[in-house]
Amino acid sequence: MDITILGIESSCDDTSAAVLRNNVLLSNAIASQAVHIKYGGVIPELASRAHQQNIIPVVDTALKEAGVSIEDIDAIAFTRGPGLLGSLLVGVSFTKGLAISNNIPMVEVNHLHGHILSHFIDTPEKELPHPDFPFLCLLVSGGHTQIVRVDSPLEMEIIGTTIDDAAGEAFDKCAKVMGLPYPGGPVIDKLAKEGNREAFHFSKPHISDLDYSFSGLKTSFLYTLRDMVKDDPDFVEKNKADLCASLQHTIVDILLNKLVKASKQTGIRDIAIAGGVSANSGLRNGIVEEGKKRGWRTFLPEFKFTTDNAAMIAMAGYYHYKNGEFSSLDVSPEARLGDL
Repeated sequence: MDITILGIESSCDDTSAAVLRNNVLLSNAIASQAVHIKYGGVIPELASRAHQQNIIPVVDTALKEAGVSIEDIDAIAFTRGPGLLGSLLVGVSFTKGLAISNNIPMVEVNHLHGHILSHFIDTPEKELPHPDFPFLCLLVSGGHTQIVRVDSPLEMEIIGTTIDDAAGEAFDKCAKVMGLPYPGGPVIDKLAKEGNREAFHFSKPHISDLDYSFSGLKTSFLYTLRDMVKDDPDFVEKNKADLCASLQHTIVDILLNKLVKASKQTGIRDIAIAGGVSANSGLRNGIVEEGKKRGWRTFLPEFKFTTDNAAMIAMAGYYHYKNGEFSSLDVSPEARLGDL
């Protein structure tokens, strides 16, 4: 029997709703918020207000594009966390109201769980390649950098994580220092293609085991700019492409070195990446090249599944539904949700 899931995602600054039939995506509507650009980062209060404005039309659009009505929905999957509390509250509250009024069960989803399971979404046009279990997933976003061992859709273990900043934060904060617009990651990626990645050398952390650290890299980058600008006020403008290329190369190198180590330790050769930073061309190219050298099967998410989206929430919800895991009406959002 087919299972049709409505997914709702509101963890940060994108309001999204999607409809999934089994693992086939029927629709994925997203309303992004441009209001944060001028502030150089997401303003939580503005984000939650925008979610309130967007969530009804976004859900309506997702249902219409999928060609289904609310009566056809078997369950509503929603993001419980982690994320911005005010933003999550909008999604959780809306889900409760929709579920009660239509007598539909609710399924809570860990946002990070959703990113990882985005690799199992198919489209009506084609079946996408899926990793086999167990596989390793490098989960990289603005707030998280983790290596996750995935033994099944519902069994996951974080075997490496950042002890300070995430990779996405390093991109965004270094971009801000250079005067680049927010979000900085995509801008750095674009400029890096025009620069020399060997032009500058920034410090790399020496962290034991499989954990990450990016605070030292940020400090090294900042000191380089400070010292150079003393002698040449136009240094950043003249060297922007080279700075971006060198920074991106360093971050990608740090990420891949630990991923290689994790593969050797576990013996796992199905390797995936997920999260917002998985759209970075340097990381995508790097993991493919590393895979060719080491005999990996590598899995890159489609670009539309790298950002926060409800398709991945519906995908995770589908597996929870099949396992009989439903959420009660007294559920509350969690800004810092526990382990996967």
